[in-house]
Amino acid sequence: MGRDAVSGALLVVGDVVTDVVAVHPEPLAPATDTAARIRTLPGGAGANAACWAAHEGLAEVGLLARVGAESADWHERVLVAAGVRARLVVDPAEPTATVVSLVDGAAERTFLTDSGAALRLSPADWAPELLDGCAHLHLSGYLFFGGTSRELARLALRSARERGVPVSVDPASAGFLAGLGAERFLDAVSGTRVLLPNADEARLLAGFGPGADEGRAAAELSRRVPLVVVTLGAAGALVAEGGEVTARVPGRPARAVDSTGAGDAFTGAFLAARLSGADPLAAAAAGCRAGAAAVGRFGGRPG
Repeated sequence: MGRDAVSGALLVVGDVVTDVVAVHPEPLAPATDTAARIRTLPGGAGANAACWAAHEGLAEVGLLARVGAESADWHERVLVAAGVRARLVVDPAEPTATVVSLVDGAAERTFLTDSGAALRLSPADWAPELLDGCAHLHLSGYLFFGGTSRELARLALRSARERGVPVSVDPASAGFLAGLGAERFLDAVSGTRVLLPNADEARLLAGFGPGADEGRAAAELSRRVPLVVVTLGAAGALVAEGGEVTARVPGRPARAVDSTGAGDAFTGAFLAARLSGADPLAAAAAGCRAGAAAVGRFGGRPG
């Protein structure tokens, strides 16, 4: 078993989203029609990661999230069918978060995000008993971008630390990170054991500009968080610990259709592997395999 490896149940606290995925092989044509293949699918970084962890064989996966009444039953059914124990708080006022994902001919996506009920998850929705039997807590970074959800995330992190449960965080969005501020985000996630950014998020959090070497960024971040795993898309991932890059994992060949949720797939598979005893290198390789599978299908969930 690798250093800091864990075994047992995973609890994800994060977001459930209704994704509207529009794949348009041709560039968008302003002020007129653009042909597209459009699907409405279940999504959300937290929910996707939980589903991928269960798909990878992790027997005990739980999810805490907030949804709207209009789609609560649908989302719960889909999550349960995927092997996730869903604790969905139904918001009395806001609908489920919705993301319109515009996917171009290169499978790159642009998001239009309505956070809806997702960022209204609050400390009142938390109970320390959620950590009973839990070996690892994963927090979706989106929680840190709203006032009440940030309070909830910090409470969950504090509860986990008191119980000795290790915590991981996926920073989730370079755009939202820039708005919140890198130092404010890092202060909020203080005590986290594992950070799972993509290259852009890693650069931003390390205080480096666009185009800076992601290895330098990962190494710098690992001075503040013990284990940093940076996803590089088709180029794979790198692992940093103790102020240095300790491993680089090559990407897996894939026919890209839709990159929505590829990072969530990596996160879920990485955590499932770690919870099964894999070291960081092997877990990152499992994450790359799941990410490659994810880009070959529509949406952010496993098939």
